[in-house]
Amino acid sequence: MANPKTLARLAARIQERAAHCLAHEIKDPRAGFVTITRVEVSEDLSHARLFYSVLGTEGERSKVEHMLKSASGFIQRQVVSVLAMRRAPRLSWRYDDSIEHQAKVDAAIREALERDRAINPRAHAETPAAEPIVADDLVLESEINTFLDEQAHADGEEPPPPPRHGGKRKR
Repeated sequence: MANPKTLARLAARIQERAAHCLAHEIKDPRAGFVTITRVEVSEDLSHARLFYSVLGTEGERSKVEHMLKSASGFIQRQVVSVLAMRRAPRLSWRYDDSIEHQAKVDAAIREALERDRAINPRAHAETPAAEPIVADDLVLESEINTFLDEQAHADGEEPPPPPRHGGKRKR
């Protein structure tokens, strides 16, 4: 059983390298629509699932899925090259529909609030209209990248020195 911190660090490294490949090394225009949302590494370190989302329509999602299948070997080799392991995990791709699900839940909540306001307007006189929860995909991607950068720097930092105890020495 692997240490959870090791699994998290390995997942972050895989996500970072795969995202870099998609953004800078693959010369396919379909790669620009992909965001790797998270990576799950198996306990035995033999498999890694890369979850991705796609900015665009269902047709663009299908094109990205085909692009990822064709580029999978290249990305696998690039990820293996940065991992210091005897046996690197085998990468597999899964579409992450959590952003779409979040948008649907947000829409349902806003619709319920609007119906409630229509039924009982006096009860909600001071309540402001619901703000959309789902952020623009480009803003979300930049926030994810900022978070990943912060995590990478946090992993590289040295731990703080142990606290110093003042007072007299024991004799």
